[in-house]
Amino acid sequence: MNPFPSQKPLDIDISRRNVLGASLLAAATAAMVAPLAQASATGNASTANAAGGKDRGVRFHKVSVDGFEVFYREAGPTDAPVLLLLHGFPTASHMFRDLIPHLAGKYRLIAPDLPGFGQTFTPKGTFDYTFDNLTTVIDGFTQALKLKRYALYIFDYGAPVGLRLALAHPERVTAIITQNGNAYMEGFSDAWGTLQAYWAEPTLPHREACRDLISRDTIENFQYFHGAPRDRVSPDGYELDIAYLARKGADEIQLDLIYDYRNNIKAYPAFHEYFRSHRPPILAVWGKNDPAFIPAGALAYKKDSPTAEVHLLDAGHFALETHAAEIGALMVDFLSRVLK
Repeated sequence: MNPFPSQKPLDIDISRRNVLGASLLAAATAAMVAPLAQASATGNASTANAAGGKDRGVRFHKVSVDGFEVFYREAGPTDAPVLLLLHGFPTASHMFRDLIPHLAGKYRLIAPDLPGFGQTFTPKGTFDYTFDNLTTVIDGFTQALKLKRYALYIFDYGAPVGLRLALAHPERVTAIITQNGNAYMEGFSDAWGTLQAYWAEPTLPHREACRDLISRDTIENFQYFHGAPRDRVSPDGYELDIAYLARKGADEIQLDLIYDYRNNIKAYPAFHEYFRSHRPPILAVWGKNDPAFIPAGALAYKKDSPTAEVHLLDAGHFALETHAAEIGALMVDFLSRVLK
């Protein structure tokens, strides 16, 4: 069954054997690559220190929040303006691995793994996976790190989490960078039929139909490759995502969040009022070939924030996989003007 009827069928194979086999391979690959990546980061930091005295090296931590050990990566001077980077589905903070070096010389970047994703993983039974509850944990995370002011980078699922955070603490948000982070009905493509059916009628058959959304082929071909230059998309991101999703209970967590996504749409009017009332500087930088969140969603930000800056890139949903340098340059220019 193709979960996106408006798209070309993906010939989806969701057999557990294939997913687990690929996941084990991905995990082994990640284990081999990690030391090299850490060595590279250390080398880059040493070079930066020699050149400008600023540490760009990435640091990895965990902090206890509401029963979770929240994993996060951090880079940049600890006394610099803070950028809080919130990832989306089906990935984790590793999606920012190519962006962070472009900004770490001027900003303190903090990228947590949301509950149920990446290294911040607790199976169902001890936590109700809703977007309200994800926000509660991330709110506690910012308080644990004593983050008083921060700019938000919101992507995909990170958008409803980050915007709920902004509603709760508008005085803390210095700017918003939304990269394919939807907040408007105009942003939805016609590829949401399977989810809408589940939202309207939460039966077991409709829930099971949504499993195709977390299959290997959907993640690779719809999430990562659609609308992107294939030779610029590294397998590192999607193979790690697939490995994480193969963990026991991860699929049920994602199905719960897919069902709860309907409540994000109900929150859109409150988000729009926040834009109008508090006027945060907004940069919308969008992969215009995204098959789920279309460019109209980026342009819609200007309805409630007329000064919003909108840039459409020739990229897919995971624009950072192919355009990290371009997005980094746009962010540096934007933030240098709006963060006083």
